Amino acid sequence: MAEIWPWVIFNGFVLAMLALDLFVFHREAHRVRLREAAVWSVVWVALALAFCAGIYWFRGPEAGTQFLTGYLLEKALSVDNIFVFVLIFGYFRVPPQFQHRVLFWGILGALVMRGTMIAAGAFLVSRFHWILYIFGAFLVITGLRMATQSEHHIELESNPVLRLLKRIMPISRTYEGSHFFVQRETSPGRMQRMATPLFVVLVLIETTDLVFAVDSIPAVFAITTDPFLVYTSNIFAILGLRSLYFLLAGVVHRFHFLKLGLSAVLVLVGVKMLIADVVHVPIGLSLGVIALIITASIVASMIWPKERDEHDPLMAAHDPLKPRPDHTPAPVDVDRDERGGTESPV
Repeated sequence: MAEIWPWVIFNGFVLAMLALDLFVFHREAHRVRLREAAVWSVVWVALALAFCAGIYWFRGPEAGTQFLTGYLLEKALSVDNIFVFVLIFGYFRVPPQFQHRVLFWGILGALVMRGTMIAAGAFLVSRFHWILYIFGAFLVITGLRMATQSEHHIELESNPVLRLLKRIMPISRTYEGSHFFVQRETSPGRMQRMATPLFVVLVLIETTDLVFAVDSIPAVFAITTDPFLVYTSNIFAILGLRSLYFLLAGVVHRFHFLKLGLSAVLVLVGVKMLIADVVHVPIGLSLGVIALIITASIVASMIWPKERDEHDPLMAAHDPLKPRPDHTPAPVDVDRDERGGTESPV
């Protein structure tokens, strides 16, 4: 019974912080500025480090280092999410003041999905130790594939999730403020409930995180098989993802070597998982190597910058004034009407 209290306390803390975020600091929709994003990024990192200190104090140096390594790994892998968020928000021309609301509910859903996946993974690992070898091989293959993939690109027009949504529910053509659903009169005296493009964006954000979680969660199991450490390091990384998005969305394209760094990290943790029964790799060494690879890839991106191509999907997505391929002009001033009405390409 005593083991359940850390879970209850941690999840209570998470829910309290999310309630404070939504109902106090972001009660009214607004554009998240760089300074606000930086402050919240520092807050989330500081909370994660304070939690790490608590783990270190109550459960020992080994557990503390495992949490920190898992957190750093998840934080680095979450940068890949930001690339895709930029593409999705740019494609749907989501007004800046509504992006935080989408990410809030998207991350809340991600917490539930990841918690479920971690519970399932912990159950499988405890019952079938050999599944760690499958996780390890999967990470090695994923890392190699990431290193050889072309630049980030999403064919949203043919996305199966988007096509399924269009089949099962009507979707309005314009945003309706921060609402996910709206009542529209389709014929005299008949009202129909419709999803707004903001709901479509939310669903795409959720499915994107689910795809990334398939890679990132096995990676943390390579660091530790303790479910509590896997869960808490994952959740802290996800909680700081919103502020990290608003902080890095405009510059994330500059980290063009980061993908190679992340692929190297995935391959290394995969190999570590495969040889764990033969060679013991100290957790401190794992932390140092992961930190070194990520830092080196960021520094290399700054030293050898890549000239952005005019057809780069990230460039097109992040320029709200650039005409889309269908020559539909993007909205120029979305702040002037907070109630919505902005045209969407859905």
